[in-house]
Amino acid sequence: MKKHRILGTLGAAVLVGSVLAACSGTGKEEDSATTTTGGTKNSGLTYAVITHSGPGDAFWDRVKSGAEKAGADYGATVQYNNDPDPAKQSQLIDSAVASKVNGIVVSMANPDGLEESVKKAVAAGIPVVTINSGLDKFKDFGAITHIGQSEAIAGEAVGARLKAEGGKKAICVIQEAGNVGLEERCKAAATAFGAMENLQVDGTDDAAVQASVTSKLQADPSIDTVLALGGQYAIDAVNAVGESGSKAKVATFDLSEDVVTNIESGKISFAVDQQPYVQGFLGVTTLYLKSINGNDVGGGQPINSGPAFVTKDNAAQVAEFAAKGTR
Repeated sequence: MKKHRILGTLGAAVLVGSVLAACSGTGKEEDSATTTTGGTKNSGLTYAVITHSGPGDAFWDRVKSGAEKAGADYGATVQYNNDPDPAKQSQLIDSAVASKVNGIVVSMANPDGLEESVKKAVAAGIPVVTINSGLDKFKDFGAITHIGQSEAIAGEAVGARLKAEGGKKAICVIQEAGNVGLEERCKAAATAFGAMENLQVDGTDDAAVQASVTSKLQADPSIDTVLALGGQYAIDAVNAVGESGSKAKVATFDLSEDVVTNIESGKISFAVDQQPYVQGFLGVTTLYLKSINGNDVGGGQPINSGPAFVTKDNAAQVAEFAAKGTR
């Protein structure tokens, strides 16, 4: 298992001189373009945030909120665009380069599909920060840093926790085909857990997700654990457990207000929070510091925004921020 030296979240916050008031799912094919300018003084800086998923998904709503808050704090314009198709995402990067933005934040669920465009941006003198997906490729592509979590480390921790809770046979629900980060989560979790099978579902259709999980649980009553890879899909899994009559435990990556509520009620064992608000906020912050002071935040290493476990013991503390849409 490849290990990465990670700069911790608290250390990163001190390093960038920012105090965060509040710190996954993918697969929604909703396109969005948003421009936000704020702050007490317009800095004249413009940053493009280009992701493989976007508004309408609880996780990416929080990434967007974090990026916009940073833009408002620094008086910078934040242009948010997303597309699940790597070819179209590459075109968004190329357009940002052509418009001469001051920096680009990009998620790389399919790094190979974005390599040429990211490298062109760097060659054009536009600093790039990767977030969420792309940990293993950011340095090769010339990005300043990567902000997110090591899916291998997070997956191992999840698998070990599920095993310690008594799980014997699990399914790992993958909601987006070809997303290397999701596949790595399941692979690492299976390494630590043991008997874990991947279940591919259509993440754009919640009813279909629930139906797929229900069918699997009914077909194999020995499955005692369901691992979801995003907040909404955890809710689908909870509904599937109820519909199928299974007694399987549900755990998930990533948070939403509904996930926190279900953790508090005991329907979800735990969630792994990689703090998407932090990814958006620190992505723009890193570029801003590069613009105004020439800083390369992270020292060439990734900045870790997770994993953090949310359980019944601490869910009430997180609920306040989840209700605000920042956790």
